[in-house]
Amino acid sequence: MIKHGKFGANTKTGIVYEGKVDLATFLAKQKNYSVEELAKYSGSGKRSKAYSVLYRNKEVAKIFKQHSLYNYLFKEYNINWKSIISKKLLPDDCIFVLINNTFFIIEIKHQETPGSVDEKLQTCDFKKKQYQKILSNLNCKVEYWYLLSQWFSKDEYKDVRDYIISVGCRFFFEYIPLKELGLSVPK
Repeated sequence: MIKHGKFGANTKTGIVYEGKVDLATFLAKQKNYSVEELAKYSGSGKRSKAYSVLYRNKEVAKIFKQHSLYNYLFKEYNINWKSIISKKLLPDDCIFVLINNTFFIIEIKHQETPGSVDEKLQTCDFKKKQYQKILSNLNCKVEYWYLLSQWFSKDEYKDVRDYIISVGCRFFFEYIPLKELGLSVPK
């Protein structure tokens, strides 16, 4: 995959966009990876689950969907988002990669016709800063990424794509390589 754009041919080494991506399901299917639900952080419903990601039986990451990120932060670090920001942000996927001490907030945006998602892409700088505030006491890095459908590769989105890069966020079309997250790539 070429940085900030073109997807690669080997879709077994990255998170593939399939309309609605489930990171935990994808990783569980990769060689030497397994995924276990972390019930103590999970909320009700599939969209609020938390998982431990293991590579060769060693934990390498944790995945949080929406509310489970806040459950984890409160239960492990006594971080109450309400005392830091005024409105809760709900990530589509958040993966905390232990080896590089980085929280990757991944927002999945799919579109087939012009609409409201266009403007949502312009909020990445604000949202990244909000996540940085929430996570500032953990002395970790925060990345804010978009996983986009091909719709957003059109020329009319060039300015928005340039903006995303200019504020230190990233985007990928239909595919995020595991290597970009700092995770081991199965052979």
